[in-house]
Amino acid sequence: MAAVELLIGHAMWLRREDFVDRFVTVQSDPARVGETALAWVDWHAAADAVETGQLPCSAGEGRVLLIAASLAEGVPVHLGDAVTGLDAVNCVLVARAVLAAGGHHEAAAALAGAAGG
Repeated sequence: MAAVELLIGHAMWLRREDFVDRFVTVQSDPARVGETALAWVDWHAAADAVETGQLPCSAGEGRVLLIAASLAEGVPVHLGDAVTGLDAVNCVLVARAVLAAGGHHEAAAALAGAAGG
């Protein structure tokens, strides 16, 4: 959940058709009328595409996606390299995701409030 919230907060990846079309699967169950559709990300394939240049993006965008993939599926990422160069907004998003992944939801919410997000 923390990884998905990181992507939602980052707001770029989920607006890119090349990302959503290739790496997000949405399943709508007609028997569950009125309920929200389920979606999941192929984190390993998305991370691999970023690392091999098959999914062009800025360095910061790639770092955010790799961190999300690491939180979601254990995709290896060197945290020191991944956070270097992120702007303050993305650092806060990453910090919130790490706190949420660690079960510290109140701290993540407080950080959101302190950062104005």
